[in-house]
Amino acid sequence: MTLIALYTGSFDPLTLGHMDVIGNAAVLCDELVIALGVNPAKTPFFTAQERIALIEAACRPLLAVHSCRLSVRTFSGLAIHAAHEAGAKLLVRGLRDSTDLDYEMQMASMNRVMAPDIQTVFFPAAPAVRHITATLVRQVATMGGDASPFVPPEVAAALVQKTKLSS
Repeated sequence: MTLIALYTGSFDPLTLGHMDVIGNAAVLCDELVIALGVNPAKTPFFTAQERIALIEAACRPLLAVHSCRLSVRTFSGLAIHAAHEAGAKLLVRGLRDSTDLDYEMQMASMNRVMAPDIQTVFFPAAPAVRHITATLVRQVATMGGDASPFVPPEVAAALVQKTKLSS
């Protein structure tokens, strides 16, 4: 039986914090589905297609080390619906601090009631990436700072390109 896990988020951009969670999840499952939440009311920094390409480029080698397949897609609506569509039995979530824990526990409880067949698995962030958020990375990049310590190399290059085009 193939164990499929789903990791949802905006990944705008993919950070080393996300990579930490992805690396941990790859140890547990046979396939990891990374699902980009798409909200038509929001304007992302990177398009969905750009984010998909960046995730595939950065994550495929990491998952290959663990013999874990990768698929990346978009979704809108509830994570449990995306999980069912993907055939996932695990929802993967990362925790940076107690604020994340409180919020994620509430979400896990709600998801468990709505979809008892899906388990949520939490991974605590490694100390080296605990402080990283996509919001802060975007702020650093758009204000002319070097975001490379916080993102995979592919994303750092894309951030430089994107900020050059918008200035």
